[in-house]
Amino acid sequence: MAINRQKKEELVATYKELIKNSSALVFTNFKGTKVSQLRSLRVKLKDTDTTYVVVKNTLLGIALKESGRVVPEQLLTGTNGVAFLGEDIAKSVTAINEWIKSAKVLEVTGALLETSVVQGKAAEALASLPNKEQTRAMLLGAISAPARTLVQIINAPGASVARVVNAHAEQKEAA
Repeated sequence: MAINRQKKEELVATYKELIKNSSALVFTNFKGTKVSQLRSLRVKLKDTDTTYVVVKNTLLGIALKESGRVVPEQLLTGTNGVAFLGEDIAKSVTAINEWIKSAKVLEVTGALLETSVVQGKAAEALASLPNKEQTRAMLLGAISAPARTLVQIINAPGASVARVVNAHAEQKEAA
């Protein structure tokens, strides 16, 4: 079905807005997927701040180019649906992979991370990245470890003196 120039311009603008608000894009082949299944995927992804859109490949390529992103020509073929991921890439990709396993349709064909293009199975591996909360916890642990060690070192001589005094007092009481 042909669409007019105005509609194409609107789609490019929509894609550019989605790209601007996305940390990554995951490309899927949705051939053979029913509309009701895509609707259920969109509902599942809503919790992860992810938007799933069936795209026009040429128009998405134009939007990527105008947004200053890499245009992954090899991913812009066939029946494409694109998940525009929010901040938490791991959480979003995990949700997509879980939905794919349960629905047994849809295939991840690749991903676009800033300037890097990731193919097929490697894109699914993005789910193994630590999520935002895990990253914060690791960072907090790394920051607090030196301080904790410093406190232990500072307290060690005082604790040793206290143990010696206590042992000496116990010896006097025993005698």
